[in-house]
Amino acid sequence: MTTFTCPKGHESTADDYCDTCGAKISVSGGAPAPAAAPTVAITGEPCPNCGFPRAGAGRFCEDCGFDHSTGKVPTLTQPVVAAPAATGQWTATIFADRTYFDANAIEGVEFPAGTTQREVYLPAPQVRIGRKSSSKGTDPEIDLSAAPLDPGVSHAHALLTLSVDGVWLVSDLGSTNGTYLNDEAKPLTAGQTRSVGNGDNVHVGAWTTITLHAPA
Repeated sequence: MTTFTCPKGHESTADDYCDTCGAKISVSGGAPAPAAAPTVAITGEPCPNCGFPRAGAGRFCEDCGFDHSTGKVPTLTQPVVAAPAATGQWTATIFADRTYFDANAIEGVEFPAGTTQREVYLPAPQVRIGRKSSSKGTDPEIDLSAAPLDPGVSHAHALLTLSVDGVWLVSDLGSTNGTYLNDEAKPLTAGQTRSVGNGDNVHVGAWTTITLHAPA
């Protein structure tokens, strides 16, 4: 018995339409027609930055790199730039604080000599404080890994977040040596959040103080 192969691969005794699925059969050849490539529907929520569909629960947009966790587009090669800042921009002074160092009295750690302070602006909505590490995947906006390296700063130490009300909040990220505010004797506990404003000091590590400045 002569049979014919329909485009879907069924063997049919009829030479015009498949007697299994009804597909039209070409009598010029029995080989099935090549199947069309399947169409994959991308149904993820659009990226807020570029509109590209999100791949499942992936943290970063595959098109522009938008971070769904922080609401920012990572700038891995651009650190926090030095002042002067744009009009209306919060800034911070970072320096080795001798008073804070002496109050800690960490055995075996010496205060760095010949240090200078630096001014940076605080880009909303979040500013990570810590030390950059390729192996640990940390790239904080305020990177304290440069000399003089503060040995008491964790790679992911603390986080500054600008709230929708325009108030900066500081949180400890489970650092080894804690995050202190102003002259308080006890550090923030891991995950604890406090508001900070103009002139407030955030102390991290063995000697580093970060002083916030409101826009002029």
